[in-house]
Parts: sequence; C-alpha cells; structure tokens
Amino acid sequence: MRLKDKICIITGGAAGIGQATAQRFADEGATVVICDLNEEQGHNTVAAIGSQASFERVNVADRAAVGAFVDGVVERFGRVDVLVNNAGVLRDGTLVKVKDGVLVKQMSEADFDLVIAVNLKGVFNCTQAVVPHMIRQRSGVILNATSIVGLDGNFGQTNYVATKAGVIGMTKVWARELGRSGIRVNAVAPGFTATEMVAAMPENILDGMRGRTPLGRLGEPRDIANAYLFLASDEAGFITGEVLRVDGGIVVGT
Repeated sequence: MRLKDKICIITGGAAGIGQATAQRFADEGATVVICDLNEEQGHNTVAAIGSQASFERVNVADRAAVGAFVDGVVERFGRVDVLVNNAGVLRDGTLVKVKDGVLVKQMSEADFDLVIAVNLKGVFNCTQAVVPHMIRQRSGVILNATSIVGLDGNFGQTNYVATKAGVIGMTKVWARELGRSGIRVNAVAPGFTATEMVAAMPENILDGMRGRTPLGRLGEPRDIANAYLFLASDEAGFITGEVLRVDGGIVVGT
C-alpha cells in the first residue's frame, strides 16, 4: 500500500498507460481522479477500478477547464498528492516532402499547434494549477510523460518530439524551483509500448519495433505504470529532476 490515502490526478487516464497507472495506483491504496476527453472509456475505467476512482471530462489544453477541475478535486478531497501528466496526442508527419524539387507536402500548422497545445501546454496548465495547493501542503509529486523520442528524436515527429523534449526541460526547471517546497518532479520516458493505438499498427511495423528493442518485446502499459508508482512513492523520496527511461534498452534509429 505504497500510496495509501494519497489523492492522485492522472490526465489522459481513460486508456493505455494512463489507465494502467490509475489501476496500479488504486491497487496501492490511492484515490485516483482521472481526466480525459473520452467519456465512455473514462467511465469504463472507473467502473473497473471501483470506488477509489472517479472521472471528469477535461481538455488539458483549456486553462480555465483545468483550473476548475483541480479546484474541484481539492474542494472534494482537501489536497492533491500526486499529479501524473500523461495526456497526449499524435499528429505525425515529416517537416516537408519534396519530389523532383517541388514541395508536395508538409506538416500542417494545425497539426503542429494541436500537439503543442495538448502535450506541452497541457502539462504546463495542469502543473501550474496543482502546484499552489502542493506548496501549501509542503509536499507533492509531479510526474511528466515524456518519451525516448524526446531524448533521441524520431523521423516524422517534429511536433511530438518538440513537446517531449520540452517536457524534459520543464521537469528539470520545476525540480529546481519546487524542491524547497517539498515537491518532487520527475519524468518517465517510455519506449515502444503496447497501448491500444500501437497494437492497431500493422504487424510488420510491430515486428520492427520488437526487433529494435534489445529485450525483444514491446513494453506493456503496466511496465510504465510501475515506474510511475515507484517515482510517486516514498521509496523515491530523494529523486527529483530525473528522466527514467522505460524502453527495453532501445536507442531510436538503430
């Protein structure tokens, strides 16, 4: 019961890694509040976890909605002990595509802006809403979802990589700024993980992912959830400003 009586907010908690993290935290005694845009999956996740979980529909890119959500959690439970900034989206595409010297395609501004708004500004919004409450408590844990591509880069992911590299930078800044208030800030960098989105990819793509991972398999959402659990717990009480790779040993591009 490493998170007994802890109040934990998990963004993007309706499915995939967020869902596994919500379940894992609840197993260890936490009360989990999930937010997501997918109401059906959110309610299904809460039903599976039980009375320790609740769900609200929140767009993390909407500052006003995030502020109201966090204030509601504090009004209901009196505190927030852990924030997991897990919500994220993909809109992949190369920077430009040129054929015979002619520009034929490029990443759209809309796709760039959307990924920045959710994956980067969303982390900023949620953390800025939660931190004043944690400062008053003189304790708290912020856990940010980055990615191995935020460390190594990846073909066709200018927008996504920019956000995940930015999250690493914000993690290190916040660890320095908030440590004096008893708040720890860390990030987790998953490798190829068998979420619903990844599982829907063609088998030859999945084989390629496994082939480039030294442990020979995709990560499971629970693998990432276990990393979040450790960093959220008192066992990680002297760890802050770190990026924990949970990737089976992969180096992107090899």
